[in-house]
Amino acid sequence: MSKKFDRLTRMKIRALKSGSISEHGITFERLENGDGRYSVNMMVDGQRIHRVIGHESDGTTRTQAEEFMAKARQDAKAGRLNLPKGRKITLGFREAGIGYLNKLAEAGGKDLKMKRTRLTHNLIPFFGDTPLSKISTFDVERYKKHRSQQRSLRGGDRVSTKSKEGNLRPLDSAKYSAPASINRELAVLSHLFNQALEWGWIDRRPAKINRLKEDNGRIVYLTVEQVGSVLEHAKVDDNPQIYPFIVIGVQTAMRLMEILSIRKEDVDLNRNMIFVPDAKTGKREQPIPRSLADFLAGYIESLPADTQWLFPSTSTKEKQEKQDIPDRKDKHTVDIRKPFIRVIKAAGLDPKEYVRHTLRHTAITHLVQEGVDLPTVKRISGHKTLAMVERYFHANGAHIQAAMEKLQSRLKIA
Repeated sequence: MSKKFDRLTRMKIRALKSGSISEHGITFERLENGDGRYSVNMMVDGQRIHRVIGHESDGTTRTQAEEFMAKARQDAKAGRLNLPKGRKITLGFREAGIGYLNKLAEAGGKDLKMKRTRLTHNLIPFFGDTPLSKISTFDVERYKKHRSQQRSLRGGDRVSTKSKEGNLRPLDSAKYSAPASINRELAVLSHLFNQALEWGWIDRRPAKINRLKEDNGRIVYLTVEQVGSVLEHAKVDDNPQIYPFIVIGVQTAMRLMEILSIRKEDVDLNRNMIFVPDAKTGKREQPIPRSLADFLAGYIESLPADTQWLFPSTSTKEKQEKQDIPDRKDKHTVDIRKPFIRVIKAAGLDPKEYVRHTLRHTAITHLVQEGVDLPTVKRISGHKTLAMVERYFHANGAHIQAAMEKLQSRLKIA
């Protein structure tokens, strides 16, 4: 049954010279330039919708505002009807994110640890309980802008997901986050949409996701001299794990958590291999140089016999209770940021420019500069595609110029 309008009638709208009239969730406002603007303000499934419908000059009428409200209610009803049996309310993003992680865990999904981190630290705090089916392309763009200005989360930081409004809560901003990091989060969001569609949680993808352009030009890495300096300072640092961490990093190109989660049993000293069971691209074998195998043989001998890890957790029970950290007995270290920064500073380098991932860049860059073919570099680095390795090749102008000099020398052209 259509609503009866007493205030927002055609005659009163025409007679309005300034100000606004509101009725049944529709507002007409007379602007300073004489044009009129229609907007709606309504609640649907516990979510506030406030939208500008259009202007008189564009041919917008009250009827179109009514139609918008009717469609919003109809879409909400259809969304409820399409929900799995037993569900009474629209599926919110927070619940969808938790369900997504649980189903991936059951199915042995890849890169689950990072998906969980990106969801719990960034995506869920932002989208909150917003209905999954109502997340728009505009909301995704807002997320990208917000994350571009947000402080990068560090290992161990805690983020509260509570919010008075319950959804789309902005977090404190201070420092730009890298486009690459944001794109990884958008990839998780896109995969969640795809899986939700496949599982019948939604009947269509709710938003288009456009990735940010990544700056693949300059790759920061340590020179041979800088590697030597960093290792010398790591040797004398108070943290006994930072030296072996850097030694492994610069000689394997392994990622941060791949190194910290190495088990003793994963190291095959006879074959010069480290087994990586939970790599970003799936389980793989990481080749290592003979010198590193010799180092690891002695390092493993020095570790406590009752630990399975190369980097066992050093958190004490008192520290765990004080900081409300779960019991980490026989668990591995998960954060080596502080000693790494300390060593980088001691070597006279900028810790904002030379980060833990720089060790990976360093190993790959020196392989490329030594003329190792790209498929072999890909095998060592564990990259998914050759295109990811090619950026290291193109970023090293000196290496390319040296190759051109070899060509000139061979052809003997003056």
